[in-house]
Amino acid sequence: MSAETTSKPGKQSHDREYSEYDISGAAFWEATAEEREKTFAKLREHDPVSWQRPIENAVEPDPEDPGYWAVVGHADISHVSQTLDEYVSGQGVLFDDLPADFLEMTQSFLAMDPPGHDHLRKIISSAFTPKQIKRIEDEIRVAARVVVDEFASDPSGEVEFVQQCASQLPLRMFSAMFGIPEHLRERSAAAARNIVAWADPEALGDRRPQEVQLEAAQELHDIAVQIVEERRKKPADDLFTSLAMADVDGEGLSDQEIGSFFVLLAVAANDTTTNASTWTVKALTDYPEQRDWLREDFDGRIDQAIEEFIRFTSPVMTFRRTAVGDTELRGRQIRAGEKVVMFYSSGNRDAEVFTDPNDLDLSRKPNKHVGFGGGGRHFCLGNQLAKSMLRALLRELLTRVPDIHTNAEPELLGTNFIRGVKRQQVAFTPES
Repeated sequence: MSAETTSKPGKQSHDREYSEYDISGAAFWEATAEEREKTFAKLREHDPVSWQRPIENAVEPDPEDPGYWAVVGHADISHVSQTLDEYVSGQGVLFDDLPADFLEMTQSFLAMDPPGHDHLRKIISSAFTPKQIKRIEDEIRVAARVVVDEFASDPSGEVEFVQQCASQLPLRMFSAMFGIPEHLRERSAAAARNIVAWADPEALGDRRPQEVQLEAAQELHDIAVQIVEERRKKPADDLFTSLAMADVDGEGLSDQEIGSFFVLLAVAANDTTTNASTWTVKALTDYPEQRDWLREDFDGRIDQAIEEFIRFTSPVMTFRRTAVGDTELRGRQIRAGEKVVMFYSSGNRDAEVFTDPNDLDLSRKPNKHVGFGGGGRHFCLGNQLAKSMLRALLRELLTRVPDIHTNAEPELLGTNFIRGVKRQQVAFTPES
């Protein structure tokens, strides 16, 4: 089914016509990224800040929802990201207007504005400095080696990559950093997957999206509270202990705040890194000459290559802000309270910024992608951790099973937030 769809001419909301280039339909989000890019390219050229009808696969459909502004150009995404006095996060980062208590339960400081955002981020950020990530890089390398050990010598030379490789490294590192006991690890990962799977019939079964999300969020909160109680009695060298004992200017974190951050990082650490790794293997399959270029000097080229993998794969596709007052962007009049959604996957293919944007070019430099957001206070806190995991995993794969490649089309998770893959078969020459 083509993603290049249009809305009915003359359809209006709030005395404005919806854009003729419709990106709200379920069919659009069930299509491939390449098909969606055809519509994004037309929007960037003809309607870069467009008024769109309400998203179809919403978590909680709202009959009163008038629609949203779609921001698809690189420069405009960066502007919205960094202009916090005009575009705020306190009403959530998804298309939906979800209840405030649910936002507090699941999105932590992503759904906050200063000063609350700055205070909470200051407490948490000490665990994610480049120095701290450097300290655990040896652990990341060991974990990546163990993950690849488990399938590299399989005589079949074939494996389902998402479950048996891509998801395993972030699960191990996330669990180790937080200090999650072995018996709770898979429960945590499963709940994190359900947080972003609201549009996937396989994940939902006969349940409503709100039910699945709430159940998953509560599961993660329960796990967090259980471990935090133990750490307050018996501290350990892990992130749960750091959060439980945190003290900045005489203030610490409540169990609710710790639980919310745990939900946020469970999704960020597990789903985004899993999908980035999976799409990277697909990209190297489609561009074998780029794989060869990287292998010629892995250590000298991998950091530059990772920036291109993030741009090209765009594992996080959208983020929302809300206009705090009447404002203007690209000549469009945005009213107070209206939703403004940034489409990172479109900004990362903007020909005004990137030469040959639809091609993978691991030597691309500079590479001003918006894969971790467009800058500003909400720039991804875990970006260094994600890069370290991708670097370690690729080192193992390209050294030990260098011909690993996809041998089937990916089975996609049809949501409008994470560019998710449910399953991806790969083949390789087994390691001796």
